[in-house]
Amino acid sequence: MINKKKPPIKETVGAQYICFATANESKTYDGTYEEEVERTDVVKNVSVTENGESTVVRASGADYDNVSSSSGHDIQVEVVAFPAETLAKMRGEIIDVGGLIVTTTTPVRPFFAYGKVVKMKGGGLRFEWYPKCQLVENTDEVATSEESFSEQNDTLTIRAFAFNEKNEIKTSINADYKMPEGLTEEKFFSKPILSVSDLAAIISPGP
Repeated sequence: MINKKKPPIKETVGAQYICFATANESKTYDGTYEEEVERTDVVKNVSVTENGESTVVRASGADYDNVSSSSGHDIQVEVVAFPAETLAKMRGEIIDVGGLIVTTTTPVRPFFAYGKVVKMKGGGLRFEWYPKCQLVENTDEVATSEESFSEQNDTLTIRAFAFNEKNEIKTSINADYKMPEGLTEEKFFSKPILSVSDLAAIISPGP
């Protein structure tokens, strides 16, 4: 039997979500997060590159197996604007209560969860969380104004790491496969989703 499928094409990128991991004394990631999840509708483009390598194992003069490993995903995000306080926090900068932001050459950059929405043609949605991320670099370019308006966008490079001992790096829901009943974008991004139980809790919260 031939099952002919017509998967939906990607139409546009939606909102992005950021939730910082809870700071601890050792500055390590422990899977806990701050209560606030920040949403911004500023994304122009998102590209994800998987970093890894593949090794062919040979035995008895033939290819026996192929072993693949991944060291993380690099997420490049082009934005039209970005909250200054959020960027400073991602960069590990010192933010004084008086408004002064101090940049150091050896900052301790915090971990955060990064989420994004992909909108498919026909109304389908894809929700994604990368629970353990750090900012790698960001651009800050400014050009003089011209007679006609020209966008001056910036790019953030975010690196996603495995967030548990199973080397899991991303959690997602794809409406083309299955959208759990009662799940909305607001619910999915109300907190970082790390497991099946986390998803169940936001769909059917307890009393």
